[in-house]
Amino acid sequence: MGSEFSIWLLMVGLVAGGALTWLVLGELSRRDEEIGEQELRAEATWLASTVNREGFDAALAEDVLRAHRRYLGFPPPDALISPEELAALERQAAEPAQAEA
Repeated sequence: MGSEFSIWLLMVGLVAGGALTWLVLGELSRRDEEIGEQELRAEATWLASTVNREGFDAALAEDVLRAHRRYLGFPPPDALISPEELAALERQAAEPAQAEA
């Protein structure tokens, strides 16, 4: 009976240890709302130096990060539309408005 209990205890320990590891690792990733203003500026400077393209500076990176933060505050979209489809829909919407005018 002692060895059966040890095997059972080992199984329970492995499952509990795996679950605990999964919980800890799952909660270590950071979220956008955890990043403060000072860190946002530092991240923008890091992005500008990493991307290293002409015209892409820290101010532009900061604007992009702020826009991304605003985007995350919006509700999820009902459907994703490609830019080409969006342009076609905008043209269709503008055509009836021009016909009425």
